[in-house]
Amino acid sequence: MSIDVSILWDFNKPELSEERFRSALSTASADDALILHTQIARTYGLRRNFSQAQIILATIEPQIESTSIEAKTRYYLELGRTYSSATHPPESQTAEVQDLARAAYLRAIELAQAGKLDSLAIDGLHMMTFVDTGPEDQVDWNRKAMALMQSSSQLEAKKWAGTLHNNTGYALHLLGRYDEALTEFKLALAAHQRGGNPQTIRIAHWMIAWTLRALGQLNEAIEIQLRLEKECDESGEPDPYVFEELELLYQALNNKERAEYYATRRKATM
Repeated sequence: MSIDVSILWDFNKPELSEERFRSALSTASADDALILHTQIARTYGLRRNFSQAQIILATIEPQIESTSIEAKTRYYLELGRTYSSATHPPESQTAEVQDLARAAYLRAIELAQAGKLDSLAIDGLHMMTFVDTGPEDQVDWNRKAMALMQSSSQLEAKKWAGTLHNNTGYALHLLGRYDEALTEFKLALAAHQRGGNPQTIRIAHWMIAWTLRALGQLNEAIEIQLRLEKECDESGEPDPYVFEELELLYQALNNKERAEYYATRRKATM
């Protein structure tokens, strides 16, 4: 069994995660140490220090071909993330960089599928949406990831449901396929409710309300956003995206006073 890196991760605190990974190195096997180094590299990617992430990966590259299939898979996944990911600025995504990312991700997917590492294969498939960024391509990659998730019996693979439904819904929304997007966002909400994370549940509700506005169902959208406003305020985390949506919704209803109120709230959080 390889090390379970998920219990060491706090994606909101990459510095803390790095400390945990480095601490785990002291008792790690050779294969686990390589896996830990891939995750240390990822912490730098989350901090947008992609050059340092690449340096770390370069130090373990000579050992990769003789290690476990999971370590290989994670190496290529993280190598791909140093080229194309959610944290990369658009101007960095040249054709050459995207080709490097594509090659790394496809290698990771190939290895993960060969090793029956379904969650890692899904990760690679979902990362391809940062390489092939057209909404139709994103839908296709997410559908492939979804099919693998649904056919898998592995618990870690099933945990991708909320993310994949959300990402599919987002791409469909960009394509103007709002009814299909709404279906995906509702499935994402159900998955996140099973997970029990309040933050992801709120995001799922926001995505539903966002799509309801696009469908012209303004009152339903307002009801959801007002509830989110209350929940965020009570948690001490006022959300500018909620205020922005309420501003747009009240503008659509020609309620200038309420629209200005939420414009003020939005600007106060910037």
